[in-house]
Amino acid sequence: MTRLAFVIVAGLGLAGLACSSDKTDADYRAEVVSGMRSSLIADLANLVSASQALQAAAPTPTGRGWDATADAASIAAMRAAWTDCRTAYEHIEGATAPIFPDIDASIDARYEDALAALPAGDADPFDGAGITGMHAVERILYADVAPARVVQYESMLPGYQAAAFPATDSQAAELETGLVQKQIDDARRLHDQWQAATHYDLDAAFSGLVSLMDEQREKVDKASTDQEESRYSQSTMADVRHNLEGTQRVYALFQPWIKSRPAAGDMPSGADLDAAIEQGFAQLQALYATVDGDAIPPPPATWSAVHPTADDLQTPFGQLYSGVVAAVDANTPGSIVWEMNAAAGLIGLTVTP
Repeated sequence: MTRLAFVIVAGLGLAGLACSSDKTDADYRAEVVSGMRSSLIADLANLVSASQALQAAAPTPTGRGWDATADAASIAAMRAAWTDCRTAYEHIEGATAPIFPDIDASIDARYEDALAALPAGDADPFDGAGITGMHAVERILYADVAPARVVQYESMLPGYQAAAFPATDSQAAELETGLVQKQIDDARRLHDQWQAATHYDLDAAFSGLVSLMDEQREKVDKASTDQEESRYSQSTMADVRHNLEGTQRVYALFQPWIKSRPAAGDMPSGADLDAAIEQGFAQLQALYATVDGDAIPPPPATWSAVHPTADDLQTPFGQLYSGVVAAVDANTPGSIVWEMNAAAGLIGLTVTP
């Protein structure tokens, strides 16, 4: 999980460095908090409405389960709504996961993580208990098109149960009123509890931006072992792009504060750091634009993240992987993460791993 952590606190810790503009640190903090609230509430509302659309599109056959041909239009509509759910959540997951870990586990846990808490497995995948959330829905929605390598990986997990469409009308109804309704309930809880918060810890918030960047590497890396996040739908590349978009949106709220800072000692000015960060975002966007579609390119059979060969690094997957690693390596001066850490220090924020 990412760590764009927004926590409810009694105060905002308004002391900070002197600004080069007329605004105080308190002014900048207040602006960031205000912008954060309005920006994230929109995506949280989208998550609720997309989850409701997912439920509304569910096939409700009589006397049978789902049929890939007869229910093709409904299944396609559900997949479109599910994609909208993912888009909204990938924009805000870093904000919600650390502060509401129970909801995050319920709505976004990967299959293997949820299964680890159920030694006997989940006997009823449609009922909204046991394994829940978007990836539980994904396994059902895309059961007929899941890559064989993904099924092979999951089949080795203790408690594994093969993904499948509802086989009866009662299972179809249970999916709608059980598993999908659970996702709607979780999305509403997340929206309402976030809206009820009044103050946010900006040190943790900026730390979360940095962590969200690091997750770019994790999501690409896991594809090499068939553990990528949105593996049944083969849309993890879309997840990665939306994570980047979410980072850019929230970072933009900190930009005026960062750019107000003059150079200090060996530290560049805020304007210089901001320019480097923006350039890094643009380069990462350009890298992602070289990948067609929503799936991460398949890794070569000989791929090793520890000792990749020169030939493997020249494949589409190898180029994506090496580009992402270079962009987010905290120990590499000039990387996005390195520059963001420096920017945080310049405005007096403490970044935690």
